[in-house]
Amino acid sequence: MTDGEHRVLKFRPRTHARPPAGGPSGNLAPDLSRFERAGESPDEYRHRMITNVAAIAFTAALTGIGIWLAMTLADLRNTQDCVLMGRRDCAHISAQTTDVIRHN
Repeated sequence: MTDGEHRVLKFRPRTHARPPAGGPSGNLAPDLSRFERAGESPDEYRHRMITNVAAIAFTAALTGIGIWLAMTLADLRNTQDCVLMGRRDCAHISAQTTDVIRHN
């Protein structure tokens, strides 16, 4: 590259924005007081708390289902690995007692 290819750009500092024509001169944002709430009624508070409890319960249920699913998949993977290695008796046997079949 030669010195003729280099360019130095001079940036001017930004000045304060001018207010739009027909708008308020000193205040750039419109009045937002119409969006303010005077106060919350007890019904709104109760509804919000019920909604929060429902959301927490739903999140806990999803977490529990996710943990159960991960553990089940890990158990199935271990059982499949056992079978693929050629081992016998890979199935888990429950220790629960079984009912005796009664013959009449």
